[in-house]
Amino acid sequence: MSVYQDVTAAIITELEKGALPWVKPCRADMSADKNIITGASYRGINRLLLGMSAMAKGHTSNEWGTFKQWQEKGYQVQKGEKSTRIVFFKNVAGKETPDGEVEGGYAMIKAYAVFNAQQTNKEAEETTAAPAAGFFIANAEERIIKTGALITHGGDAAFYMPSMDRVQLPNKSAFVDPASYYATAFHELTHWTGAEKRLDRDLSKGKFGNPDYAFEELIAEIGAAYLCADYGIQGELRHAGYIQSWLKACREDEKAIFKAAALAQKAADFINELDATAQAIAA
Repeated sequence: MSVYQDVTAAIITELEKGALPWVKPCRADMSADKNIITGASYRGINRLLLGMSAMAKGHTSNEWGTFKQWQEKGYQVQKGEKSTRIVFFKNVAGKETPDGEVEGGYAMIKAYAVFNAQQTNKEAEETTAAPAAGFFIANAEERIIKTGALITHGGDAAFYMPSMDRVQLPNKSAFVDPASYYATAFHELTHWTGAEKRLDRDLSKGKFGNPDYAFEELIAEIGAAYLCADYGIQGELRHAGYIQSWLKACREDEKAIFKAAALAQKAADFINELDATAQAIAA
């Protein structure tokens, strides 16, 4: 079984149980999962896989490493602990031909087994607490404003309308809690990033029930989960009704979840880097 098949099969298993692996994929503690040696934060599909593992096993530490890396740090993985599989992508350059063309390049994927700090003999460290819940979550609100997106409120539906480049959300008071509002807003803003003048995901293909629609919903839901984690929001995402569409997308393409996670990370990065307020002041 290939790495793609292995990871996709694991996610399909969770979906068949009725679970949504990308709901709350990280602890809402403003601390991204990171490698103990490099200090680099995990991204894309690895962010998703580690979040799933942390939820399933109850880990609250954000530190991960291979068996050997923990030994290098002077710690030992506890006997009987099971690893979490992550993946590493590397582009292998081809050879340059006499006429200046490059031939034979390819992308390589390799699986690694990592363990959480709580699976070792390292003493637990305190994590940063999530922001206090109030109906106004300041850092998330500020981020939404800085996107410069046209957002209107009212009614009982949330959607992104490509023809008007507009996000429609119910009023905050219509949501059961602040986390639900911001999770929904981030979901629709992830759709918003797909417009041609932004990340150009060709939203015109997606009609309810077809594979393109299901795939875009995968991107939006994972993107919203990443952004909720970025801003310390621990709330359920809202699209459990699409579970059969997601199952179909994963079964038809073993790389679908990898592609969706990568595009979701790209969308989250895009949203996090926008600052429409600064641009307006400069103008």
